[in-house]
Parts: sequence; structure tokens; C-alpha cells
Amino acid sequence: MIARLPTALPAAQYPEFLDALRASGFRGQLSADYATRTVLATDNSIYQRLPQAAVFPVDADDVARIATLMAEPRFRQIKLTPRGGGTGTNGQSLTDGIVVDLSRHMNTILEINVAERWVRVQAGVVKDQLNAALKPHGLFFAPELSTSNRATVGGMINTDASGQGSCTYGKTRDHVLELHSVLLGGERLHSHPLSNADLEVACAQPGRIGVVYRTARQIQETQGDLIESIFPKLNRCLTGYDLAHLRDEQGRFNLNSVLCGAEGSLGYIVEAKLNVLPIPKYSVLVNVRYSSFMDALRDANALLAKKPLSIETVDSKVLMLAMKDIVWHSVAEYFPADAERPTLGINLVEFSGEEIDEVNARVAAFVEHLQADTTIERLGHTLAEGAEAVTRVYTMRKRSVGLLGNVEGEIRPQPFVEDTAVPPEKLADYIAEFRALLDGHGLAYGMFGHVDAGVLHVRPALDMKDPAQAALVKPISDAVAELTQRYGGLLWGEHGKGLRSEYVPAFFGELYPALQSLKGAFDPHNQLNPGKICTPPDATDGLLKVNEVTLRGDLDRTIDERVWQSFGSAVHCNGNGACYNFDPNDAMCPSWKATRERQHSPKGRASLIREWLRLQGAANIDVLQAARGKMSWIKGLPERLRNNLSRQRGEPDFSHEVYDAMAGCLACKSCAGQCPIKVNVPDFRSRFLELYHGRYQRPLRDYLIGSLEFTIPYMAYAPGLYNAVMGSKWVSGLLERHVGMLDSPLIHRYNLQSTLRACKVEVASVPALRELTPAQRERSVVLVQDAFTRYFETPLLASLIQLVHQLGYRVFLAPYSANGKPLHVQGFLGAFAKAAVRNGTQLKALADCGVPLMGLDPAMTLVYRQEYQKVPGLSDCPKVLLPQEWLIDVLPENPQPATQAYRLMAHCTEKTNVPASTSQWEKVFARMGLTLVTEATGCCGMSGTYGHEARNQATSRTIFEQSWATKLDKQGEALATGYSCRSQVKRLADRQLRHPLEVVLERHLAR
Repeated sequence: MIARLPTALPAAQYPEFLDALRASGFRGQLSADYATRTVLATDNSIYQRLPQAAVFPVDADDVARIATLMAEPRFRQIKLTPRGGGTGTNGQSLTDGIVVDLSRHMNTILEINVAERWVRVQAGVVKDQLNAALKPHGLFFAPELSTSNRATVGGMINTDASGQGSCTYGKTRDHVLELHSVLLGGERLHSHPLSNADLEVACAQPGRIGVVYRTARQIQETQGDLIESIFPKLNRCLTGYDLAHLRDEQGRFNLNSVLCGAEGSLGYIVEAKLNVLPIPKYSVLVNVRYSSFMDALRDANALLAKKPLSIETVDSKVLMLAMKDIVWHSVAEYFPADAERPTLGINLVEFSGEEIDEVNARVAAFVEHLQADTTIERLGHTLAEGAEAVTRVYTMRKRSVGLLGNVEGEIRPQPFVEDTAVPPEKLADYIAEFRALLDGHGLAYGMFGHVDAGVLHVRPALDMKDPAQAALVKPISDAVAELTQRYGGLLWGEHGKGLRSEYVPAFFGELYPALQSLKGAFDPHNQLNPGKICTPPDATDGLLKVNEVTLRGDLDRTIDERVWQSFGSAVHCNGNGACYNFDPNDAMCPSWKATRERQHSPKGRASLIREWLRLQGAANIDVLQAARGKMSWIKGLPERLRNNLSRQRGEPDFSHEVYDAMAGCLACKSCAGQCPIKVNVPDFRSRFLELYHGRYQRPLRDYLIGSLEFTIPYMAYAPGLYNAVMGSKWVSGLLERHVGMLDSPLIHRYNLQSTLRACKVEVASVPALRELTPAQRERSVVLVQDAFTRYFETPLLASLIQLVHQLGYRVFLAPYSANGKPLHVQGFLGAFAKAAVRNGTQLKALADCGVPLMGLDPAMTLVYRQEYQKVPGLSDCPKVLLPQEWLIDVLPENPQPATQAYRLMAHCTEKTNVPASTSQWEKVFARMGLTLVTEATGCCGMSGTYGHEARNQATSRTIFEQSWATKLDKQGEALATGYSCRSQVKRLADRQLRHPLEVVLERHLAR
């Protein structure tokens, strides 16, 4: 399984530059490995550009070392591009030079001044991270965007980002007070509004800073009429090189107007001082439904007259996708279904303010308008009242970008003309022409956006692997650029110019040379993100064109279609970056949060597997045939051992870099549940490991993990001996040093037989279940055992048995059979399939008798719904209920006054793949007269056997400390549903958490 690397090596100057940078005292990381370069070759756009290397500065001094070195004559051919969250839709941070990643280390909030309402932050601070820190002070950073949980402040500044609420709060530029930038040559620019006297001093400075100020002043003084006539009078105006605002409303000279939105083409922004605003005390969102999307657009002007904070719109395509997403269970109440009059468009109209009565009065007047105005047919409206409700609806709206990529088939909405802006009063007519243009090409599309600002995100659906469809990008872009200009608008109204910069000269006309002179003052040799926005006057390289840059589809079409279809959960990742979520109390991708290395994220792993598949095909290796045609373990052993020796000698194989990324995955499946595209890393990780270990011999650790379910029942016959051996320091040390395993769990000595006898538990068999009467079946349940709660947490299984018995149900215990999850996680897919068929066949036979099946551990139980369904012959494997799913059906509706409060720390696989699971526990507790509040937590860091592997110890502990460790001591007893979660807390905090069912049993017995 050799995955050959591309034969083209980096230009000779780049290794020399990296060596010189290292010698200069650079303290960050320098990386030229193919995995890092591959992950940074894409963003959320249709483009792909492979960088030569990536550097990760730790502070502004490191950035100055980069800028100083690249200004030396010997390195004038070096190109560098700054990168933040990497979620741009237009390739702004893509380069074939060096990526300067400012997000890994430079992500500190430096100062919060509550009294004066400003903050100082480094460029890599994430927008939601900043607002989480500001929230206790009642403040927030206002510019809103759908990627706020992963977009960095530096990226927002470099694209002059804005989104929902921009008509009230403005763009990022409107909140920038001061910037600290590093210019070419290493000079430090501190830019802020200057009086005329201060401007004279700035212009008199020596070096590049003086040149920059003199050039900008000359443009402002000599090109005023052109600037006035060319820059549109729009809320979104222009991103980057904003000459129209070089003078602010007080007449001060402000260079930040050109730096905001410059996409890193003028310098490196390393720190910003930003103004922040009071959080509105109260908000209401009026969700208005329409029978057509055009009705929603045409209604916007009338709705704007009521002066809401914002109006967001969503079309039927996005709504239909949202209904299939994890987010829908939390917002369905606001969008009632009506089969006779389906909703095909919505407007989300927000009213906010400091006084509840004042906001409610405005909402009441608005609702009165909706009821009285008959110029537009509306299907109805609902109100989301208060911050929590408003946030839930906006979360659905924010996922629109990702959701549009989650469609069946290869024809998918593509971002390349998706942020146009026109005057709001012209939007409906403009969109009608836009739709006619796309309809003329026979294309489907999805739409959502900010109708109050005249911005609509339109994504034509194309199969970018089809050369004929990919070729439409250029003519459609040309036509939309002309259309927007005809309507007095912009092709790039929100997401920056990036690789669409070819349209800049035509738009600016006579003013374009002024932009060039400004670029020349900052970057005379065209080294900073070249090809974007404009070029210096004497540059030999021109602006990049949308049809002259490598597209993802150009590379994707070289992958065999059979392979592409087989690995769909990886290759369809569109780069929206939802997995880069900064929030440690969100379950999405704990390995990314702990390492801050993007190859250890779902997007990173998907990028790597996609490139690996491409390289396999280029090497004429059929991965599908390789998976089917494996030789026996014994016959293949000599070759695998030889290959291991080759690896130890350092012989190159990209597969090793992919393996390192896959091995860091916790297989928690949060990505499968939370990713809008449903990128399922554990699925393709297992398939990769199977193929990889067909060539390279597995470590002994994998075999021990994979065989655990099969060996532990035999070990349980002598638990004392097993525990004595496994608990000895000598064996523990041996396992850690030579096998790579530690903290192995011990078999519980609890006497389960006494519980089985006391609760009259019967062995589940088809004959026994068939003998039951229909009435008896309704009062019976089959418990499906798993190795972990059966042998390591036996008292918990006993508690479940007692609870079911106490509730008056007849308990049957399914014969123990290996579930196979550890086999699947480690990539033993052949053995997993055999175990699944054996176990699944038994469960189906039992379920066919009409008695419900229930499992205890969520991670093990959900395997029956997910991995088993993909095994040939098991697509109809019966559903095994989680405890709360069974309890919610059998406990009577008998709400009682709450007497005690508990906190639920849910298993990450359970809460992300079965979104209703936590609310079901809350309802169960309510029926028992108890209060249960679901705690927002990330991953515990154990995730099955991940936390027991020695190679994962540092990451496992970091993950635990980022979230779970901070929540254990809060008021109210913490409960945990996952076996691995309880094990991790016991291991790292020396505390024993109870399962919710133990509290339910205790409460029931106390009655």
C-alpha cells in the first residue's frame, strides 16, 4: 500500500528560507511534511493550492523574523500568505508559497477594558472565544458571521467580515480601534486614527512606514472624485483597500480602512484593539413563513420599514436539509409543518433592546403589520423569545453554509458567486435575473442570506469532477460580475475577493492604478499573498483568474469513481470547518482542540484520506480490491515485518503521515453527528487502518484491544488471579513499556448471580420468548450485555436489572456475545463483520419475538444502529434501545415537584448521534420528581480504549482538563452515562460518578 508522494519537490529557495528562519531564532514550528501541506491546501472554497511549507509563529517577534528575512534580496521570490481559521470561501489564504498560520499559538485575549468597552487580542483569537470571555461583563464583539465558532479575529479583519446584523452593527472595520501589523522588512506598524499633525509626523517617518503613509495620503488627496464615484453606497461597501474611508467622520486619517479586508496582501496583522458593545438585554425573533422564496425576498423591504435589528432569509432547500440535521430537534417548534401549504421560504426578523416592554411593544406592532398587510401572502409566524430561543434558531441558520453541502449525489452547491451585494430595494429583481441566469444553464441552487443588507448567498449546484460542469465557473462568474455591477452592487459583498480578484481592475477602472501604488508601498516585490486584490505597478505576475487556479475537482476526478463512492463520507468534506469549533464544552473533535494541529481534525483527516486515495490510484493500486483480496495473516507476516523495518529506516510513504493522523482520532463519532456534511472519521479511519496494516505489521496493543471482548469472559472465571496480575506494578510497567497500554480496568468481584436470582432473570432464547403471551411480551424486556458494564462495572448492570424488575417488568438477559466495537475501531473489519453477523443474527431472532431489546452503555449500544447497518446482511438489525428510550415509554406521566437537582454529563457519541437522548433523561427525572440539567461538556478524553493507550496520555489528559475537569465541582451531583467517561473521571480525578439510572432506582425504592 505505498502512497507515492508527488515527484515535484519544493523550489530550492524554500528549504533555504526555512533553514535561515530557523537560524534566525524563530521559536515556532516549521513544517514541510506532506500531511501539513495537504491539509492547508484547501479552505471552504472550490480551489486547491499546495503550499511549499507552513510556519507557526508563537508571537509578533516570530512574525517579524519572517518579514525581515523575506525582504532580503536573496529571498525576493519567496511568497507568504497569512492564515487564520482557514474557512474562507474564495481561497484568500491559499498559496503555493508558505502559509503563515497565526492561529495555533497567537490566540490570547490580552486585555479587557470593561469601563471603556474595548479589548486587545492577538490575531488568532476566535470570535466566539472572545465573546465567551466578554459575556460575564455584559459585552460582546458585534460583527456576526456563520463561522463564528472557528473564525479568528485576524481573519475577520483581513476579510472585513460581517453577516447577520450588519445594518445595525456594521462590519469588522467599524469596530477596529487600532491595529498592530508587521510589514515587509520587519517594521512594526501601529495604525489608528491620526490628526493632521500626527499624519505629518507619520509621513515623515523613515523606512516603509513613511512610504505607506505618504502614498495613502497622496491617493486620498488626489483621487477623491474617483473614489466618490466608484465606491458604492452600500452597507457592505468594499472589502479591502477601502480608500473611501481613509478619512473618518471626524476627519482623522485612518490607515486601518485599507488594512481591513486586505487579505494579508499588505502586511501581517498580529494584534488588534477592538471596541465592544453591551449585549442587548432582550431579543425576540419573528419567524415568518412563505409559500415561495421570492415572496420572502419581496416582503423584505416592507419589513425593513419596521426597523428591526436584522432580517435573515432562508430558502426551502436549506430548510429541507436542516430538517435532517442534528439541529432540527431544537427548532422544529418554530417552523410547524403543513403538508397542504409547505414553507418554501422564511424571514427571521430580530428585535432587540434593553427594555423587555419596549421590545415586546415593537414586536406587537410588527405582528399587527403582518396580520393587516395583504400585499404579500404569508403562511404564518412564530416568536422565539429570549436569548436562548433566539440562539437556537440562529444556530440552524448558521449551519446553512455546511448544510448546503449535505445533499445526495455528486452535484452539490458550490461557493464562487455566493456573496454578491446590491441595494436592498433592488434585491428581489436582481435575484430574479440571477435565478434566470442559473436556470438558463439548467442548474439547481440554494439560497440564504441577509436581505436587510442586500446580500444573498447563492450556490449553484455543480459536479466539480465533471470538466464540462467545472468549466461553467468562469462564464457564470463573468455574468454575475456584470449583473451585480448593472444593479449598482458588488460581486464580492461579504467574503472577500481572494481568487476572484481578476474582476478588480474592471470594477475600479481608472482608480485601479491607485490601488496598485498602495500595494507597491507595502509590498513592492509582490511577496505577500500575491495575485489577490491587486499587484504592485511593476509586478511581472498578474492577478489570479478563477479558471487558471487548480480546482479541487481537477484532482478529485483522477480518483476512481468506485473508490470515490465507497469513501463518500471523507471525500465530500467541503471544508466548512465546523470541526474547528473552539468551544472546549462542545463535543466536536476533541483531538483538534487538544493538539491545535489541523490534521487532527475531521477536515484534516478527510483531506488526507482524499489525497491518499488519489495517490493510491496514481500508483495503480486498487484500494477496494486490496481490501477484498487480503492474504492470510501468516502468509503476509514476513512482508509486513520487512515493511516495518523499511519504515524504521525512514523510507518515505505518505501512508505513515495519514496513519499518524488517524491514530490520533478518538473514534467518538461526534463528527458523524455534528458535521453538517456528516463526515464520519471513525468509519474511514477503520477502513484505512485495515488497508495500512495489510502492509505494515500491527503492534501487539491492537491485538489486545481487539480481542478484549472475547477473552474477558474467560478471565472472569478467575477474577482474583486476573486482578492480581493486572494490578501488579511489574505487569503494569511491562504493559506500558512494551505493549503501550496502561491503567487496565480490573474485573469487578460483584456477585451478579445473586441479583439474577433475586430478580428472577431468565436467559433470553427464542423458545422462551415465543411462549410469552402478548400481554407478557408487553411487560418484558431483553437486556443486551456489553463487555464493559458486564465485567468491569457489574454493579451498574445489576442496578439496571433491579430497576426493570422493580418497575414490574420481566427481565430476560441475552446470552453474552462480543459486540465488536473494539475490532471496528482498530480496523479489524473482517473480524468485526463476523462478530456483527453472529451477534446481530442472535439479536434479530430475539427481537422478532416481539420483546424490546435494551443496552446499557451508549457507545456499545449505538454500534447496532450504525456500524452493524453497514455489514452485508445486517441492514435490518433490530434497534437496541438506550435506557432512557425505554424508560420514557414505561414510566407514567406523573410530574411531581422537584426535590433534588442533578447534572448530566452525557457521553459524546450518545448526545451527538442521538440528539434527543439528553432531553429524554431530563423527562425521566421529571417523572420521578427530580430535576436534571444537561451540562455542556466536551469529550472526557477516554473514548473507549483511547485513554488506555500510552501514546495518547498527554492528549487524553488535556482533553479531560479542557472541559470535564472544570465541571465536576459545580453545584449538584454530576452523573455520567458513558462507561469510558466514568472510568476517566475515576482515573484522573479519583471520583466515582453515578449513572442516571442509579438515581432513578434509588428514587423508586425510596417511594
